[in-house]
Amino acid sequence: MNTRTTGHHAPSAQLHAPYAEALLRHAGRDWLRLNVPGHAATPGSDLAGFFGPMVTALDFPPLLDGIDLGQDTPLDRALELAAEAWGARRTWFLTNGASQGNQIASMVAPALGRTLVVQRSVHSSVIDGLVLSGMDAVFVHPSVDPEQGIAHGVTAPDVAAALARTPDAAAVYIVSPSYFGAVADVRAIADTAHAAGVPLIVDEAWGSHFGFHPGLPARALSMGADLVTFSTHKLAGSLTQSAMLHLAKGPFADRLEPLVDRAFRLVQSTSASALLTASLDLARRRLATDADATGGCIETAERVRDTVRALGRFTVVSDGFHAFPDIVGADPLRIAIDTRAGGITGHEARRRLFHDHQVMVEVATGAAIVAVIGAGSVPDTDRFVEALHTLPSPLTAPAGAAHGDRGPETNADSDSGAGSGSGSGSDGLRLPDPGATKLTAREAFLSPTRVVAAEDAVGRISADTLAAYPPGIPNVLPGEVITAEVVRFLRQTAAAPNGHVRGAIDRSVTRLRVVA
Repeated sequence: MNTRTTGHHAPSAQLHAPYAEALLRHAGRDWLRLNVPGHAATPGSDLAGFFGPMVTALDFPPLLDGIDLGQDTPLDRALELAAEAWGARRTWFLTNGASQGNQIASMVAPALGRTLVVQRSVHSSVIDGLVLSGMDAVFVHPSVDPEQGIAHGVTAPDVAAALARTPDAAAVYIVSPSYFGAVADVRAIADTAHAAGVPLIVDEAWGSHFGFHPGLPARALSMGADLVTFSTHKLAGSLTQSAMLHLAKGPFADRLEPLVDRAFRLVQSTSASALLTASLDLARRRLATDADATGGCIETAERVRDTVRALGRFTVVSDGFHAFPDIVGADPLRIAIDTRAGGITGHEARRRLFHDHQVMVEVATGAAIVAVIGAGSVPDTDRFVEALHTLPSPLTAPAGAAHGDRGPETNADSDSGAGSGSGSGSDGLRLPDPGATKLTAREAFLSPTRVVAAEDAVGRISADTLAAYPPGIPNVLPGEVITAEVVRFLRQTAAAPNGHVRGAIDRSVTRLRVVA
């Protein structure tokens, strides 16, 4: 679903949600639905009985007169308002998450050059895009916090060095902010990319709320990025799996727009969800018109950090961001707590918060937990702080006391624009250095393969993307040599509470798929 920005609306237009409003009006009419979806919004259906009749009543297929079919439709107006709100030339609504936006961006890059200059800690969906596009990649390695075992961002000089050795570069692809909220110097990196004659693509999955309040970092679109993916559902408040892709008004817009539009049509469902689309329209309206609510969320998050500092048991991860040259800011709505100072691993803290206190946090590593406050949401943060400080200290208990039943499986989103690795600290895990690249991601993915025991895969070329999850950053890529360090890291990750390796053949990572 997409549109070109054709004009400028009055600021008051942002108070409306044209697509969501039209959908609600349409659902309010007395329809006899003899089309798909098959539930036909029948009041007695299982779905309506279980979730309520409004869910099925609003579940319409695409191509409806007065909603998304015709000229100047409510969908067209919703997309124009989104482009204006974020300062884009054009916006596309996505119903398969920010992963879809990353895949689109990767697919258009071959029209600009042969090699993508990529931050190594991009989300696995960017690597999926390399498989789809067949491009070569030159990786720029982020800084790594050895204490936390997390990767942050990249610097403009590092990007410049990568571009200098890549004469056929198509674009630069970075992540900002990271999973832990670290913000890169997008302006400097954009200037570096543009000086080399290539666009900057930013996976800003975790920053869709940026720029809507003076207490938030500036959005990448305002800092020179050319193509930006948002995971709008993460902190902007739309429904899970809804996202946006924005094209800037910059020097590459004329070249990129038709390419993005064609790639979008390749990967967007012909049965895009009306509910997801309406939620994007509503999320835009709230962000664009209620800065006070966003400001309240920023104050709430800072209160949590101040309380944690004052109580003294735990520490705040972002307090150490100043030590890293690639970090120029932090997302105030991300609350990353180093739990080791309080005598408990992040994994155990998350497990106990979930089971004992019914408190869910976004992610845990061996060293920390990360809680998030959505822009406009009003959670009971006092409950979180109290639960956090009633946690036991199993690290000081007798051996084995910290290892209860396994926690619930994590469901952190695979389209998260991460920038961090999966924990270290108390679990003894350290981010492994990647192996040498021998084939492109596409060549390795499509090559004849064999499945071998994990220990026998060492020294072989991986055919799969394997990512410690959360946050979903690949630790080994298709085409990279598998090292003993990577195998050890992935198996330890899989064995940790809530640990999971995306792309693995089996849960325990006992076997790996390699190029034959």
